[in-house]
Amino acid sequence: QLQLVESGGGLVQPGGSLRLSCAASGFTLDYYAIGWFRQAPGKEREGVSCIRRSGSTTNYADSVKGRFTISRDNAKNTVYLQMNSLKPEDTAVYYCAAAPLDCSYEYDYWGQGTQVTVSS
Repeated sequence: QLQLVESGGGLVQPGGSLRLSCAASGFTLDYYAIGWFRQAPGKEREGVSCIRRSGSTTNYADSVKGRFTISRDNAKNTVYLQMNSLKPEDTAVYYCAAAPLDCSYEYDYWGQGTQVTVSS
């Protein structure tokens, strides 16, 4: 079965850090661009970051630039999202997804999401 599984979410105080992981099973992430998305209550899902298949190119939403870092470890079949200087407005369910072509194309596989809550 082809699936993505996110982990690493939780409750953190403002200014804190979390590292999310996106692990694939049943397929190899090498051949996919991987995006992180988030959805807060009452809001639409938004793109947070994406890393291309080669790993050489990454992009970020303006709201997280300078605070979040996406990376991939193809040997572990895992993509990470390091989140620093977290703010309450970062609170959301975070999803990873795999796109066979590139970051701006359709995503074929989605994880179930992991909750991130930033609160004092």
